[in-house]
Amino acid sequence: MDKDNDLKIAAVAAPLRLQVVQALRKAILQGRFVPGDRLVEKELCELMGVSRTSIREAFRQLESEGIIDNIPNRGPVVATLSRAQAKEAYEVRQALEALAAKLFALNATENQVEELGKATETLALAYRSGDVNEILSAKDVFYGVLYSGCGNAVAPQMLTILNTRINLLRRVSLSAPGRLEKSLREMRRLMAVIRKRDGDAAWSAASDHVQNAAGAALAQIDKRA
Repeated sequence: MDKDNDLKIAAVAAPLRLQVVQALRKAILQGRFVPGDRLVEKELCELMGVSRTSIREAFRQLESEGIIDNIPNRGPVVATLSRAQAKEAYEVRQALEALAAKLFALNATENQVEELGKATETLALAYRSGDVNEILSAKDVFYGVLYSGCGNAVAPQMLTILNTRINLLRRVSLSAPGRLEKSLREMRRLMAVIRKRDGDAAWSAASDHVQNAAGAALAQIDKRA
């Protein structure tokens, strides 16, 4: 794929600002721009074929999501999450995701459970491929089903706010040796107890999964530091 063209904004119905935000967010999540990289307004305008106003609006949105920092005398850069920030994000994710899993086990329809089962198998294929972008995409589908079937609108809304940081941290945790295999086992365990409609076990399985991911990510952050 031509990397100079994959950021080009197409003429579609979605608002231009939203397209620019989504394209930049995707580029960061896929590692095209890595933590510490400076985001040059002029270069992005040329790559994406949009105005400086659109780029600046996108910067403000991504800064509010915590994935861009505006550094004095340097400008926008891709944020580097500190150990403390990562730990805090995982603490919130653990509480909300465990709740969503428990509620899904208790409230989801049979069709939603089957849909989650299919999403789990798609996720397993992604894990086996070892392609992190494919894994993150499959996880988005899995959690989309989980949140839609949990019967609580607030938890998914809060997790959506954290989603970009979560995916950045997933890249870190999945880079830990042996984490791919362990993560897949944890997801299968979660799916198994959901099929049994065991809310408490689903809470425990989801909580353990996030805790283990946090341990892997924090260990990688410490190693890199």
